[in-house]
Amino acid sequence: MSYIRITKQFSFETGHALYGYDGKCKNVHGHSYKLSVTVIGKPITDSSNVKYGMVIDFTDLKKIVREEIVDVFDHATVFNKNTPHIELANELKQRDHHVILVEYQPTSENMVIDFADKIQKRLPNNIKLHSLRLQETESSFAEWFASDN
Repeated sequence: MSYIRITKQFSFETGHALYGYDGKCKNVHGHSYKLSVTVIGKPITDSSNVKYGMVIDFTDLKKIVREEIVDVFDHATVFNKNTPHIELANELKQRDHHVILVEYQPTSENMVIDFADKIQKRLPNNIKLHSLRLQETESSFAEWFASDN
């Protein structure tokens, strides 16, 4: 049986700030992110299986990505917890804002690495994460490929 890649796309709104950056992105701002998740596997060949013919049910993939990424990051503000932004983060948290503190500079590049790690841990053993594409704007995106890692 052939290996097949399937892709599910997601969107979410997230704010962030890049501490120490020398441009406008040092300021708190947001993006309408688009995340494309591509997995690879062999379609199920057991005709008695309700998932017969599927690599993974899109609904199952959606559940994983929603729980790990979309529901967590949507309408949140992300800061590197190892910067002075921690003060702003704490103030926002006190005002009941959804803030995520991460160990990294919250660039698209670092976020896509984080997302790949989170998704890979949840996939069934017979399904592998092939790639992620995190689109920050209409013309800017970061990609992660398993073959590069």
